[in-house]
Amino acid sequence: MQILFFILLFTLGAIFGSFLCCQARRLHEGKKHPKRSICMHCKKQLKWHDNIPVISWLLLSGKCRYCHKKIGLAELISELGLAFIFLSLGAYFLFINGPIISDLLAEFPAIDITKWAIFLTMLVFILSLAFLAIYDGLYGELPIIALAISAVIAIILAVLEAWPEFTAIPILSAALFGGIYLILYLVSKGKWVGDGDWILAGIIGLALGHPLLSVIALFIANLLACIIMYPTIRNKKNHQIYFGPFLVLAFIITYVFSDFFISMI
Repeated sequence: MQILFFILLFTLGAIFGSFLCCQARRLHEGKKHPKRSICMHCKKQLKWHDNIPVISWLLLSGKCRYCHKKIGLAELISELGLAFIFLSLGAYFLFINGPIISDLLAEFPAIDITKWAIFLTMLVFILSLAFLAIYDGLYGELPIIALAISAVIAIILAVLEAWPEFTAIPILSAALFGGIYLILYLVSKGKWVGDGDWILAGIIGLALGHPLLSVIALFIANLLACIIMYPTIRNKKNHQIYFGPFLVLAFIITYVFSDFFISMI
């Protein structure tokens, strides 16, 4: 049962990764982007067997079947990234914050509705964050409509996590994370971080629900950005880093290991 659960999560993650990458391109290009998937070079419409997440990319060696030009890594990274993120969340809820699946092996399983609601809401929240990460990675922008949707889901998640008791701690967490990025944005006049990064940071802080976790996520996001982007920016001046993907990745890492970080207090 658990193996099937993880296979399902990996498959769903890869499918949604492909879907979100396509939707990001469509949102950016508007009516110019066709409804069906095409090669961005030769504009040839792709067959269904060329759209299988991960597998098609590997079988085609990352090249278009028709013009043989490179497809790019954005799709593969999106598919594998979201697949492994889904696996990480599944492992967290099953082995750390669980069980939500192992109980189903019992003759009369005791289903924790609240826990399942948190798990499913978290998956939806991750999809909204993944879309923002993909869009920011491709175009250096964070669409306001996607930020608004993520904010609503974060509020629902914060309520579920605190149920039935409610405190101001998640709000403080959001204010801390978002406030630091807002200060960086204002001081640098948008040169250090983008105008949507502080909003995304606030949303992530709210979903994390604890100021300590926000500080840790802040550190992880900036550390990852420095390490991954250093080869690209070391010889360039005034190169802006798009923090969206790193904020989302930092959220995943911090959330999955949140119990460990909290235990350090």
